[in-house]
Amino acid sequence: MKTSVAAALTLLLAAAAAAQEIVDGIAAQVGSEIVLMSDVHQLAGPSERRMREAGAKDGDIAMMRAEILERMIERALIRQVVRRAELDATEAEIDNAIEGIAKENGLSVEQLKESVEAQGLPFQSYRERIRGEIEHAKVIDGMVAARVRVEEKDIRALYDEEYGDQPAGGMEVHLRHILVPFETEDPTARRSACDEVRKALLRIRDGERFEEVAAEVSAINPDKGGDIGWFHSSSLASWMTDAIGPVPSGGTTDVIEMPFGCNLLYVVEKRPYEEITYESARARLAEYLYQQRLGAEYSKFIEELRQQTYIERKGFFADAARLGDGSETDAEPVDLGLGNDEF
Repeated sequence: MKTSVAAALTLLLAAAAAAQEIVDGIAAQVGSEIVLMSDVHQLAGPSERRMREAGAKDGDIAMMRAEILERMIERALIRQVVRRAELDATEAEIDNAIEGIAKENGLSVEQLKESVEAQGLPFQSYRERIRGEIEHAKVIDGMVAARVRVEEKDIRALYDEEYGDQPAGGMEVHLRHILVPFETEDPTARRSACDEVRKALLRIRDGERFEEVAAEVSAINPDKGGDIGWFHSSSLASWMTDAIGPVPSGGTTDVIEMPFGCNLLYVVEKRPYEEITYESARARLAEYLYQQRLGAEYSKFIEELRQQTYIERKGFFADAARLGDGSETDAEPVDLGLGNDEF
């Protein structure tokens, strides 16, 4: 009986992750470099601990490890480009970067070193990570950025898309919202919901912060203290406009009963609406387009490197990659890598 590719991949990942002993071996070969199983597991360690604490299954852990390997393959490809193009980071560049990081965090270099090592990372390994980041940036700046083109017409088109229908003048308001919904046809639920909102209003009038009460009570954005953002007055529902009309910045409306639930609105701030001009938005929009296209070109660049470089994943990782990319349409017997030196 044949099973789906997805089912076979799930079985493979779960079985591999369930192995009790992991013996070191080669996870992948990338050109002349090898990636060790132990390196994959070391890098995956922090994520694995968090996932297991959250109740992740063995198959999820194994899939995460496979994704970590793909990132390590990408890093190996970049290192090979660095060597060929002589883009190596100098010790002075690494020192300068570390000094900058320490300064940004209000630390001396020695204090930064102590902090890094207190987290279980040898400082030399930290330096190597910084080296990799510098070299990665050099590759992007020297080989990818030149492919990116952002023309004025592109920026203008994005501006028109984002702001072409913005209002002219008027007011805008920043609101927080407490909503306790109820079933329209249930009078008891309606009374209960509105009683809860009235109690919330009393708490606020007694000095509690609106956002703290909203975090406990509101069905809308409780994690943001009921914050629903900025709105132009013309975009608000009429019941909202009527309710906040006489309320100043920093004020709260009375309880507002609507067919869908009972409400409180808090006016964080009111201000005249200022039109966002092309000139004021241009730099931000240009940067957005540049970063978007840089990411796309980088993906193409990495794919080209993959096509040009001999890459072989070993054992479980080879099976996971083959099943994951759909190159196996039928579930043939799969070597789970449990009886060799790789697991």
